[in-house]
Amino acid sequence: MFFKNAISRKVEFYKLRTIETANITLDTAFKVGLLILFIVTTIWISVFFYVAFYYTYVPSIEHVKNVNLQFTACEAEKDNVERGVCSFLRAHVELTKANQVFMLGQPYKITLFLEIPESDANKAVGMFMVCAQLLDKKSVTVSMSCRSAMLRYRSPLVHTLTTLALAPLYVTEVLEEKQTIEVELFSNFEDDQNYPVTDVVIEIKSQKVEIYSSKIQIDADLSGLRYIMFHWPVTSAIFGTAFNLTVILFISVLSYWQLYGTNEETGRELLYKKFKEKISPVFNPKKVHSLKEDEDEDVLILKSYDEPDSGGEELFIDLKQEPSSSEA
Repeated sequence: MFFKNAISRKVEFYKLRTIETANITLDTAFKVGLLILFIVTTIWISVFFYVAFYYTYVPSIEHVKNVNLQFTACEAEKDNVERGVCSFLRAHVELTKANQVFMLGQPYKITLFLEIPESDANKAVGMFMVCAQLLDKKSVTVSMSCRSAMLRYRSPLVHTLTTLALAPLYVTEVLEEKQTIEVELFSNFEDDQNYPVTDVVIEIKSQKVEIYSSKIQIDADLSGLRYIMFHWPVTSAIFGTAFNLTVILFISVLSYWQLYGTNEETGRELLYKKFKEKISPVFNPKKVHSLKEDEDEDVLILKSYDEPDSGGEELFIDLKQEPSSSEA
């Protein structure tokens, strides 16, 4: 009988111990799972904040639009069936319909690329003017610019040698006898929020120039933090995410400390305890005391009297002052 009871107690002891260990293990696993979930969620929130900030703060680096130049054809005469160009080449390019192409406060460079054949007509034209007008949605001119352009000069000898050297490529149409002229129309343009640019009008002020194709390119001239974030995206993402993570963790820890800190006494209880620490030498528990707050939250009034009907004495204590060693 004795051995049976001892074995039963032993079994019961190990059973309770096993249950307790299982509960501790489950509780630990639950806490670890919550911790991992909190860390993963915090990291993803940090990444989301950085991505949102990146696409809000850093503009699109480049916009390219094709420019379809148009002109007015000359009327054929009775003795001449040829038709020619009787107006300047002109094109209206719609940059956007809804969203703004230009970010406010960001300088942009606007460049026109002209693909021009090395024909005798273009060589005879020499210099010509290229003008651009930036319009808002009401077709009001926001800015205007004109620049000169021309084919790059090559002497007849250089042209002949180049043609002979590249003849196989010219014959197989791998290369063409043409030049791409880059005309910088605006070098430091900033959009106006009152008149946002939506269209651009391009005009070639020459009737004799011959052009294969053209396009307009808008490049954002990045500087400062935008330049760093665009040209070093991985490094910027690491530092930005780490900064967001630090801020979120700091706010979380501070909030937890305020809610579940070591000091469980709050409000009037904490003030009353601090009040009693300051007046412990004069505090007599045998007397009747009343405690009330003044308009200033850091000043409390202790009223003590021997009998309830007596006037009693009032003691004013400033809680901002630390108790001296003699009072403690």
